[in-house]
This record gives sequence, structure tokens and C-alpha cells, in this order.
Amino acid sequence: MDDLESGALDSEGEGNLIAAAQQIARALASKRELTDEERKALVHLRAQLSTFTLDSEKKKKNIEEGASREEHLDVIHEKIMRWENDQSMIWDLGQDEAYQYLDAVDETRKLIERLENSHSDMSVEKDEMLRNAHDVLQTAMVRLEEEFKHMLLQNRRSIEPEHTSFRSSEEDAAEVGSMISSSFDDSLRRDSFNRISEESIIDLVHPEILPDLRCIANLMCSSGYEHECSQAYVNLRRDALDECLFIVEMEKHCIEDVLRMEWATLNFKIKKWVRAIRVFVRVYLASERWLSDQIFGEASLNLSCFIEASKAAILQLLNFGEAISIGSKEPEKLFCFLEMYEVMSKLSPDIDDLFPDEAGSFIRTQYHELQQRLGKCIRMTFLEFKKAIASNASATAFPGGGVHHLTRYVMNYMKNLIDYGETLELLLSDHGKEGSNSFCHETNSPVEDEQSGVSGCGFPKLAPHFHGISSVLESNLDEKSNLYKDAGLQHIFLMNNVHYMAEKVKNSELRLIFGDDWIRKHNGKFQQHALSYERSTWSSILSFLREEGLHSSGSGSVSQTLLRERLKNFSLAFEEVYRAQTAWVIPDVQLREDLRISTSLKIVQAYRTFVGRHNGHLSDRHIKYTADDLENYILDLFEGSPKSLPNPYRRSLLYRQNHQTDNPTEEPDRPVVVSVISMATSARSQDRTEKLPLKPQFLLRPTGVLESKRDLAGIREIDAPNVLRAFIGHDLIELSEREHSSSPRESFVCVIFSEDILSTKK
Repeated sequence: MDDLESGALDSEGEGNLIAAAQQIARALASKRELTDEERKALVHLRAQLSTFTLDSEKKKKNIEEGASREEHLDVIHEKIMRWENDQSMIWDLGQDEAYQYLDAVDETRKLIERLENSHSDMSVEKDEMLRNAHDVLQTAMVRLEEEFKHMLLQNRRSIEPEHTSFRSSEEDAAEVGSMISSSFDDSLRRDSFNRISEESIIDLVHPEILPDLRCIANLMCSSGYEHECSQAYVNLRRDALDECLFIVEMEKHCIEDVLRMEWATLNFKIKKWVRAIRVFVRVYLASERWLSDQIFGEASLNLSCFIEASKAAILQLLNFGEAISIGSKEPEKLFCFLEMYEVMSKLSPDIDDLFPDEAGSFIRTQYHELQQRLGKCIRMTFLEFKKAIASNASATAFPGGGVHHLTRYVMNYMKNLIDYGETLELLLSDHGKEGSNSFCHETNSPVEDEQSGVSGCGFPKLAPHFHGISSVLESNLDEKSNLYKDAGLQHIFLMNNVHYMAEKVKNSELRLIFGDDWIRKHNGKFQQHALSYERSTWSSILSFLREEGLHSSGSGSVSQTLLRERLKNFSLAFEEVYRAQTAWVIPDVQLREDLRISTSLKIVQAYRTFVGRHNGHLSDRHIKYTADDLENYILDLFEGSPKSLPNPYRRSLLYRQNHQTDNPTEEPDRPVVVSVISMATSARSQDRTEKLPLKPQFLLRPTGVLESKRDLAGIREIDAPNVLRAFIGHDLIELSEREHSSSPRESFVCVIFSEDILSTKK
């Protein structure tokens, strides 16, 4: 009933509207002019009529557009779904197929945008179409993600050998050398990422595929699938950077494993870490950042993708450094700490540029905190080095008085530290008072400090620390010298070690720190020890050659008994020094030669003068050694090989160099045989002698000339009452006499035969 009434009202309303319109038309036809009120009414009526026309046309257009969009979506859906039944990768089939697919996906995205921005009254139809379009787009995004990962994976480039020429053997790795080739190393400069030259960037994927990857990334991001795209990129590139760590031979180690490593193994791994982090940051991370920029553009997404992809790898490197920083602080680790600190300092600007803003703050903070901890390790280890020198005690004296191992270690240690002078100055400058005062055993006045060369050197802030180390070393050496019972050996020990210190400073860059005044001071020190050695060793021996007490108080004549006793005691004392000091050692050839010459000038000259002055009171048998003998024996000192003097024949034995054998054809190199015979001379008859040839004792030199009494080392002592003569052909050998109290007088004489003569005697 209500519907009927409503329909009646609608019909009645439409009739009234038509009647009113007809009436207005008749009125307008009868009027020639319109009043203002009438004109306004007609304008308003016209506006209402135009509105009714536009709404009608819009409804018609919406209906037509809805049908067109639905048809368009069906076409796109067909293109996209066609690839869902094909297992082939689209980009493997060529660019044309790939671009057609991208166009279809982009059209779907644009259709969704138009539907979302339209104000169509067909809400039900629009919602249905939007759902269908999103389904098509999601299907396409899944496919594009697979294509994106496939291209990233299949087009990854293997790292060329010239970029990472690493050596795996520990022996090679122990050498200080670059792990990368020289041509590539030139490109690893301390430029930040934004300033890294193109030579430092390598292609981590084939460059020809980058435009396609960029298209996929842009389309996925503009379609609202940036999370899926970035996650696919991060997962693949994280694995790729893990492989880069494998290439630079950085293994994963937990902190506990690192702390338990033996020093040789740890040292090897630290050297690899230093080289690895330099290559990884300057090459791999820089190239990875460049790759993310190429794929994702300058948007914030590229930075987040890079950080997420590289975080695990860089933290693995930093975790190893963290384990090193909390380990023990033995002195031998200082150089490793310095290497790690310096490489991190050089890479610090690169890290700041690679990981900027808030997104990269975590990595930057971890990096700089580790660098600070390594700096603290360096300061602590440097102080431990001083403590180790001071506490290095010895239970026994160093053999031979040579250069102690501690001296060599400390001086070479400081010499190698010069390579890190700037870093040490930076790290120790804030701890100068603590470092220079804690273990400085010198109590120099300000004037002495100025003269020692502390000021005006190459590393002024480092100089006090190095002077403190040398002072600790010298104090320790003084304590070690007290272990020697022989005062002369004490001075030899100190002379050797101070000389080594002075030479090491003079001939290295340590001179920049210690200065010339320090060198002159220590040259004077070891020279003073040389003089002290001569006084402590030779003064007592030279006292046997003094003139005091040799002359009788009444007659003023020389006491032959005292004279001979003095010579005998001199010889015994010299033999004792010879036995002891041939075992002593002076490693430096020039220093050894200088001390020998100085000793020889004093001893030989004094001996020659004494013997020459009293030659009239001495026979040859009282002079055990000639001055030339002493000079030769002094040349044996300080070789580190103990020797004893032979028991020489008591007289000089001269063999004329114009000796002629009975056999003129005998070769000059034929050896001469020495034999001992007994000659018994009766008291009643001087003419009768009995010759008893004994077994030959030894061979003389092939020259036929007796050059030294050492050649008679094996012969028995000769007793003879007078000068005896033995004839071989027409040549004469004179033998010195020695008194003998036995009767009948019996003597042994050394008679020289040639081999031919000896064979005929047999």
C-alpha cells in the first residue's frame, strides 16, 4: 500500500514538474523583457538543469570505465599468470620477455593506483576489482623476488686473485709484507668511502645485470614490497660477504678460543686480521656499498640494506679484536697491538663514511670503542715491558761476558718501536708522567737531561719513555755484572753491553730519540769499562816487571835470583790470564781488535823493555816467552774458546833457512823428522859418546824452518851442560844449554834428520 502511494506521488510530482516547465515556456514566449528577479530565477534554474546533465553523463562514463578496467585487468592477469606455469626464469629467456613482464606488472600497479584514487559510485565493483588487482600484483612480486635473487646469485663474481694474494703458511705470514698485490695495494689509500678512487671498487656482480636489478628493485619498492626486496638482497649479500671473509682467511672464533691460543698461533692470526680488515673495509665493504647504491639508488633503503648485509661480517672482525684486547699484556704482544691500532686508525674515516647517521651508529660505536681499548692495551703493555726488564733476574753469570740476550732484545725492541713512533707519542702523551717516572732509575739533573739529548729529537714526547727503558736496562746489567767473580770479566761484560747499546742507537733511527749526546756519553762509558778491565787484569801482572827491589841495597847490582823469579811469576800469571780470557768473548770485531791492540801495547812493550834491560843477566833458558810470543798469544784472547799455553822448549831454536839436504833432488815440501837421542859423556873421556836413536816424536813444518816453539810441543825437555852440536851434512843446529848436576853428565839433544837419513839409519 505504501509502495503504491509512493509511486502515485512520484507520478504526480513528475506531472507537476512538466506542467510547471510548460507554463514557464509559455510565459517566456509572451514576454519580450525580463525583470532582474525573473532573470535571476532563470539563471538558477539553468544551473540546476546543468547539474542534472553532468551527473547523468558521469554515471554513464563510470560504467564505461569500469568495464574497460576490468577488461584491462583480465589482460594483465593473463600475461602474468602465463609465467606461473613456466618453471623457466624470465630473464634467462632474454630482455624482451623480461621487459614485457615488467610492463605488465607496472600496469597492474598503476591500475591499483587509479582504482584507489577514483570516487566511483560503483563501490562494490571497485572493491572486487581492487582485490583481483592486488592478487595479480602479489603473484608478480613473488615472481620478481625469485628473479631478483636468481640474478644476484648467478651473476656474483668470484674475487680475482690479484686482489687478495694471501699466503696460508705461517712462515710466510710471519713476514711483514702485504697480503695484496702491489698494484692493488696502491689503491688502498686512507681516503674515506666518498673519496675512494675507482681502483678500490671491484664488481661484486657482473655490471651488465645492474640495470635489470635496479628495475626490479624500483618496481618492488614502488609497489609496496620494499621489505621483501631488501630482505632478499640482505640475505644473499650477507652470505657473499661471509665468503669474502673466507677469502681473506678470517675464521670464526669465540672469545674463549682466542684467549686459549698459543702465542705463535695467535700472532699468526693477528697478522692475518690486520691485513684482512684493511682489505675487507677498503675493498669489499666499499664495493658492497657501491653495489647497494647502484641497485637501490640514493634512497635510505640502500644504506639500511648495506648495513644489514655487512653487520655480521664486520662484527666478526671486531669480535676477534675484542678478544685480543681483553687478553694478557705480555711485551711481545705490543707490536701486534700497535699494528691493530694503526690499521683501525687508518680505516676510521672509512668506517664513519660507510656507516653514517643513526642507522650506522651501532657499527661506528663498536669500532671506535675497540680502537680505544687497543690504545689502552698499548699503554699497559708498554709499562709491562719496563717492568719485565727491571724484574729480569739471573741466577748465573752470562757465559764469557758477552752481549746479554736481554740487551739485544730490549735494544731491538726499541728499534722496532720507532716504526710506530707517532702512534706511541699519541697514546703515551697523556701518560707521560706515569710512564717516565715509574721505572726511571736515572737521577740526572736538569742539565744532564738536556745534555743527554732528550730535547730536540725526532719524537720529543717519546724520548723520556725510551730513556727510562735504557736506564732500567743499564741498572739490570749492573746487577748481572755482580755475578762475575773476576773483576776484569765484570768490566768486559759491561763494556760489551754498553757498546752494543751505543752502536744500536748510533746506527738506527733510535738516534732521533736518544740524540748524539747520549751516544757520546755511552761511548765514554764502555771505554771506561775497557780501561777498568786493563787495570784490574794486567796491573798485577805488570808489577812483576817493575824495577823496584831488583837491585841489592849495598852493591847496587841486580839480584839474578829475584830477576828470574820475577820472570817466572810473570810467565805463570800470563798463562793463567791466557787460560781464562781465551774463553771470554767480545762479539764486536772492531772492539775486540782495539782492546787487543791496547793490551798488547802495554804488556808487550813493558816485557820487551824489561827483558832488554836485563838481557846481560839472563840466559835464553830463563826467558820462557819472547815478546813476539806474547803478542801472538794476546791475539787469542776474547774469542770465546778456552785454550792453554803449551809447555814450550825453553830456548830459541834456529834453523838456518839456507839448509841443504844430502839429496839435492828432494822436494822442498818433504817433511823433516825430529828424533831424540841420548848422548852420555863420561867424566873421564869427553870424546866417547853413545847415540841411542829413539822413536821420532813429530814432524816439523814442510818449510824446513822452525817458525815457533809451538812446533816442539810434543818433545821432551832437553838437558845439556854445554852448547852441543849435531851435524847433518854441513849444516849446524845450535841448542841452548841447561845446567844439570848429575854425574856422569847426561844430556838429551834434539837431532834433526831428513826422512832419507832416518830411513838409512834404520
